Amino acid sequence: MRRLLALLLIGLPTWAAAAPSCESTRFDGAPLTFCRISLATDPMRIWLRDQTGTILGSFGNIDQRLGEQGQRLGVAMNAGMYHDDRAPVGLYIEDGKELTGLVTSEGPGNFGLLPNGVFCLKDDDTAAVIESRTYAESPPDCRFATQSGPMLVIDGELHPRFLKDGTSRYIRNGVGVNADGTEVIIAISDRRVNFDLFGRFFRDALKVDNALYLDGNISRLYAPEIGRDDIGFPMGPILGTVAPAATD
Repeated sequence: MRRLLALLLIGLPTWAAAAPSCESTRFDGAPLTFCRISLATDPMRIWLRDQTGTILGSFGNIDQRLGEQGQRLGVAMNAGMYHDDRAPVGLYIEDGKELTGLVTSEGPGNFGLLPNGVFCLKDDDTAAVIESRTYAESPPDCRFATQSGPMLVIDGELHPRFLKDGTSRYIRNGVGVNADGTEVIIAISDRRVNFDLFGRFFRDALKVDNALYLDGNISRLYAPEIGRDDIGFPMGPILGTVAPAATD
């Protein structure tokens, strides 16, 4: 049985007590919040439905489900775009099972603004952000994965369609991975920003070579250690960490 599934059944060992580090900062005049997640100490996964097939849709529902297992939600955010029924747009893998397929064709909206990409969590406690067509050529073994778009940073370069003075501005969230795949960084803007600023934040401030846009406008962060529990309409996929239950 995979290590993460075992953790969900028997609880987290004592070495997993460290919490992700979250903080607020400013970049190019804009306020943003980010969290660093060490996969060696903070098991991470992606959720969509409960055991009955009902879409979880909120941080609270996931935290309640984990609470029934003696655990809790550590940090979390919405994990990619979804249809009206909240089913994922593009690739979605949960517990090693592919539930929706990869989309590599150009299309409307941000998702189809190629190159887009896949956020992949692997069995060896590493992660990767992979351009979608590169993923299609040689799919890695992902325990969990979600596809979104556009890519924010691709091998150290900004997405070629981003404009410094772009007028499309939203609350945006995304995910990046460090060079050896052992650390995941999730980030959200705390005011409306354009793609160029958000991409440069990942590249220049967070120093990641590959980062993926997750969504805009509905973007939300759960980070109780810094007082964040953003509310809004029900979500589709949600990524986050599994932590030991709080003790009195």
